Amino acid sequence: MGSPVEVEAEPHDVGLSGGRLGRVDALIRRYVDSGRLAGAMVAVTRDSKVVHVFEHGDRDLASAAPMSQDTIVRLYSMTKPVTSVAAMMLHEEGAFDLLDPVSDFIPAFADSRVWVGGNRQEPVTAPLREPLLIWHLLTHTSGLTYGFALDHSVDAMYRRAGYGLGAPEGMDRSKACDFFAGLPLLFEPGTEWNYSVSTDVLGRLVEVASGMPLDTFFAERIFRPLGMVETGFFVQPDQYARLASLYVPESGTRQARVLAVQKERETSSPALLSGGGGLYGTAADYLRFTKMLVNDGELDGTRLLGRKTLQLMTSNHLPGGANMADVARRSLPDLIQPGTGFGLGFAVVTDVAKSKVPGSAGTFFWGGAASTFFFVDPVEKITMVFLTQLLPSSTYPLRRQLRQLVMQSVID
Repeated sequence: MGSPVEVEAEPHDVGLSGGRLGRVDALIRRYVDSGRLAGAMVAVTRDSKVVHVFEHGDRDLASAAPMSQDTIVRLYSMTKPVTSVAAMMLHEEGAFDLLDPVSDFIPAFADSRVWVGGNRQEPVTAPLREPLLIWHLLTHTSGLTYGFALDHSVDAMYRRAGYGLGAPEGMDRSKACDFFAGLPLLFEPGTEWNYSVSTDVLGRLVEVASGMPLDTFFAERIFRPLGMVETGFFVQPDQYARLASLYVPESGTRQARVLAVQKERETSSPALLSGGGGLYGTAADYLRFTKMLVNDGELDGTRLLGRKTLQLMTSNHLPGGANMADVARRSLPDLIQPGTGFGLGFAVVTDVAKSKVPGSAGTFFWGGAASTFFFVDPVEKITMVFLTQLLPSSTYPLRRQLRQLVMQSVID
């Protein structure tokens, strides 16, 4: 039995309507009862107090094991904000400047080149006009990519080497970064936005800058101080029964069907500790992380970041103050939304009217490949964590609807 999510205040005591929050539950019921999701849960906080928790459906359809508050999920890209926080903790300690070249820590990037033409067999490249910098990794403006993107010849070069949805068997993070550095960048760093392995490279940079393996840094500097007792890069054997099964949408019907995953891969430490997508965790744990973020970097007397650092992280860093949709190489409708820029590890709402979702400018969010999602509204002091396991994220506009229905519950 893991840690449940304990309600700490009644919604009306913190200016929310409990009845209106029930609309969130109804939304989740529709997705689960229609078969699009096997099970899901949501938790909402205001003023750092949990005020609403709801779970519905099964974490495993075959056994009818219910989705519960202590269910463990694959967080996938909800790992990225954790890695970004780790990097900025080191930045606060003077370990690097955001304008430092990545090659100062990972020398292979000193020789990086940019794609100018050709094909995957015979790429034509040119030297970079400016070096790849650390802030490019944090903002996904590095020119790196993902093998699963299917948009560019360089994506295919990643896949051909075994970097599709994962990495080649036994590949460690140092060798992986050297490989990424040896492939062409899609564009000059800092000029466009492309979802990529940037945060995996950032995780390696955290290791080099701190002198600690990434899992050790996370455990000692983030998880233990915040009380995130069930978050890590693999699932302990005694936790495995609480791990939700992974589902994919069936072609045509969009019904969730199970995807086979090897238990031994999920219950042992991987060779490649993915700062971009490797963590498993629970709602209770990730809520602790969001509470720290909404509380200006501090939780229960433990401070990970300074207030001004979080302000920097949740400012729009895209070139010319652009929105993601204006400079993104490809469409990710669940995450690339109107009126939204990108900071250092998070998407950031820059214009509420353009976003067409109630909330505040400065709200920041991200999600994971298995349809998980969180957001933080620092003005209203509201956070939400939504967990399910449908790969890939294929429930648009569920994430927008979740923000919409949480924020319409604000009455004071």
